[in-house]
Amino acid sequence: MIISASTDYRAAAKAKLPPFLFHYIDGGSYNEHTLRRNTDDLSDIALRQRVLNNMEDLSLETELFGEKLAMPIALAPVGLTGMYARRGEVQAAKAADNKGIPFTMSTVSVCPIEEVTPAIERPMWFQLYVLKDRGFMRNVLERAKAAGVTTLVFTVDMPVPGARYRDMHSGMSGPNAAMRRIFQSMRHPSWAMDVGLMGKPHDLGNISAYRGEPTKLEDYIGWLGANFDPSICWKDLEWIRDFWDGPMVIKGILDTEDAKDAVRFGADGIVVSNHGGRQLDGVMSTARALPDIADAVKGDLKILVDSGIRTGLDVVRMLALGADCTLLGRSFVYALAAQGQAGVENLLDLYDKEMRVAMTLTGANTIQDITRESLVKIS
Repeated sequence: MIISASTDYRAAAKAKLPPFLFHYIDGGSYNEHTLRRNTDDLSDIALRQRVLNNMEDLSLETELFGEKLAMPIALAPVGLTGMYARRGEVQAAKAADNKGIPFTMSTVSVCPIEEVTPAIERPMWFQLYVLKDRGFMRNVLERAKAAGVTTLVFTVDMPVPGARYRDMHSGMSGPNAAMRRIFQSMRHPSWAMDVGLMGKPHDLGNISAYRGEPTKLEDYIGWLGANFDPSICWKDLEWIRDFWDGPMVIKGILDTEDAKDAVRFGADGIVVSNHGGRQLDGVMSTARALPDIADAVKGDLKILVDSGIRTGLDVVRMLALGADCTLLGRSFVYALAAQGQAGVENLLDLYDKEMRVAMTLTGANTIQDITRESLVKIS
């Protein structure tokens, strides 16, 4: 099967996955207004076409936190990635490694840190929440450091879980969820064989390593819900800043004042993010939030952005709005579910080609050439 557009991967993933897994990655919170705004607002950003600019030496390469990236993209942390393909975190990390970009492991990955890092050559990034169990946080940070993780991505927009109603309807949570998941899996034999049977263990590898016992999918929502910390504030991050000697990125910034606080805190970077529309429904899209944040803190730290990015054109749009790099979440998981590592590599090739077309026809030879001048207007 040849897939020629990133949107095709969503359809392929929907056909292959049991509904509880498809809707977990596809959905947002409440009525999903922000989920839709993320893509709609970004696609409304008009690029400024320029011609006859000698684009023979066009380059997508950039540098971030001392690392050379083949293009300004990293794979975002996505929980339960290992449920979308057999040992999915390993496959996704290999794809990113082969394409010269970073892979970011989620706290709630299926594969543990120690399984993924030996499979790749370039350093991995790791994402962490502020949790009530500070012992777990210290344990996983020590293990990440020992495994050679270079960059810590600290997610701060989940002090409480968002209400994701699709999960209750699909069987990810709610009454009789375990039985519903079994029946759904039986109706998707390709996934059931490749991941359900051959992809075990299906536990949360990083948490299980700390607890000394398997943390199963049934425990996922309960463990996280019990460990989210609504009392989180900047001082709770200070010991982590002192402990972690590599780059530290604060993920979940949507307001200029919070971005300025991140600068004062000493963060090396921020991720402008609304968690893909999965937390507080009704907030603005990242495409609308990004320009003001870039105006406020550009140059003081690195600005990354996620939520709503589905094409290489979207990457160029986000760079023009002020980002230094972008994170792909849903789109790479769709590709992973459809075709495993090969699907993710093909998706990244598509992004590469789409970016080259956009840069050629906006007169940007390098990533640094992509500025507000690359846009017709910002609305």
